[in-house]
Amino acid sequence: KRNKKMLHINKIRENKETYITLLKVKNMDVTELFNTVIALDDSRKLTQQKADGFLAQGNQIANQIGELYKSGKTQEANTLKEESLLIKEESRVLQQQQSELEKEIQNILVQIPNVPHSSVPIGKSDADNITIKESGEKPTLMVEAKPHWELTSEYNLIDFELGNKITGAGFPVYINKGAKLQRALIAYFLDKNIAAGYTEYLPPHLVNEASGFGTGNLPDKEGQMYHVADDDLYLIPTAEVPVTNFFRDIIVKDFPIKCTAYTPCF
Repeated sequence: KRNKKMLHINKIRENKETYITLLKVKNMDVTELFNTVIALDDSRKLTQQKADGFLAQGNQIANQIGELYKSGKTQEANTLKEESLLIKEESRVLQQQQSELEKEIQNILVQIPNVPHSSVPIGKSDADNITIKESGEKPTLMVEAKPHWELTSEYNLIDFELGNKITGAGFPVYINKGAKLQRALIAYFLDKNIAAGYTEYLPPHLVNEASGFGTGNLPDKEGQMYHVADDDLYLIPTAEVPVTNFFRDIIVKDFPIKCTAYTPCF
């Protein structure tokens, strides 16, 4: 769902205005980012051309030097050798510049979100959503119906105050039947998925930075992930993050792949 597949620079060039319009659906104006990344790519191409030219020139001179040494023309060979050293230095500088430009381009591309489909409506909240389909009937609750937080307190299923005491808001403590229900639901849904042909995994609860990039949680969602600074690892927001990254940087040929896992969601 969140796999971060970056836009290719050539696709941005070919569809610049269309992409700018479509990404406004996500309330993002990428005009400046597009202009910057295209300009950087132009510089990268020019730098690469210069570097390739120096490389070809250096190879040609190297062959000439060998021929001169064979012919006994040592002085001329030494002169060309000095010229070759200058060319190598120029080539090294250009290659470094090219590498820096590639890093700058990469840093911009990972900031650009995927382009939504043309059918996606523009909106800023749930109120702007379009209802495509409804099914079933909404129940009419009795007058004395209680919200879940009152029921969980009344039947001693969840202790919100205890969770707030030991950790903070949003970290409830499940008790007795509440805890048993959580455990049972985890086993129930894993078993249902396994019966449907899924392979169960128990992945690590921490992932590295590359995995964060692999599922699109980085670079723009650091504030939504817990970071273990000493080890430079991130607590996973869902099991999807480690499981999806099982297949990062590999070419998969056999489909379908069915994976299921339960993890805490930090």
